[in-house]
Amino acid sequence: MSGVDRVPADAPIVQPRRLDLTRAARRVLPPVVIGAAGLVIWELVVRLNDIPYYILPGPLLVFQTLVRDWGTLYPSLLVTLAITGAALLVATVAGVLISILFTQSKLVELSLFPYAVILQVTPIVAIAPLIIIWVKSIPVALLICAWLVAFFPIVSNTTLGLNSADHNLLNLLQLYGASRRQILWYLRLPSAMPYFLGGLRISGGLALIGAVVAEFVAGTGGSQSGLAYRILESGYTMQIPRMFAALLMITCSGILIFLVLTGLSHLILRKWHESAVRRES
Repeated sequence: MSGVDRVPADAPIVQPRRLDLTRAARRVLPPVVIGAAGLVIWELVVRLNDIPYYILPGPLLVFQTLVRDWGTLYPSLLVTLAITGAALLVATVAGVLISILFTQSKLVELSLFPYAVILQVTPIVAIAPLIIIWVKSIPVALLICAWLVAFFPIVSNTTLGLNSADHNLLNLLQLYGASRRQILWYLRLPSAMPYFLGGLRISGGLALIGAVVAEFVAGTGGSQSGLAYRILESGYTMQIPRMFAALLMITCSGILIFLVLTGLSHLILRKWHESAVRRES
């Protein structure tokens, strides 16, 4: 008899792809079913109570309006998403650099971190009019407003992650004479990656909220107007289905941003971090 172990004839056949599909279905189907049931109930309530469309349109009318006015709403969606993406990019770069600076100097962190907190707790609605007055360019003003909202979670989470590196490993690297740059690159940054990605997911939605709020305050029209202006315009002209259609686009955009950043986080962490390692159910 050879030393190679033979697989028993009655051994179960592993089907990983089918298991993956089953797991994905179990995660996706429940919220989809609940959402569909909610839309059906909404439509029935509107129809059975004869609620006028200018008070509460049904979901079917909202979808029809979305298709009909797509040529107007879609360019506005691109404007809002452009501001959101730019604000998130600037917040990410600035937040990571400032977090690294905080890690290299405790005095700098103690001196500047309270002001980052002040920016976070100050309502953007209160300071957006001032920013729009001070900054001559409306797109730049909107970018600053969205950046202020998205900035703090990245700074806070990344700073926490950089400071959460294993002290035993830190002492070991210092014992072997590692430089600050080497400690940052080989220890602190990998340790901070899950924290940074968690802050990035939060900031993605906040950047969208900041962009929409800034557009509401600015109230600018024309070809470069975002979805917030379309909502204001629809409210002034009593086109409530169109208002709901624009709101639906904003909501779907926020969900898509969250899913993309969640997928990015899983892609980066799935091979080595406990938060993303697949567990058998």
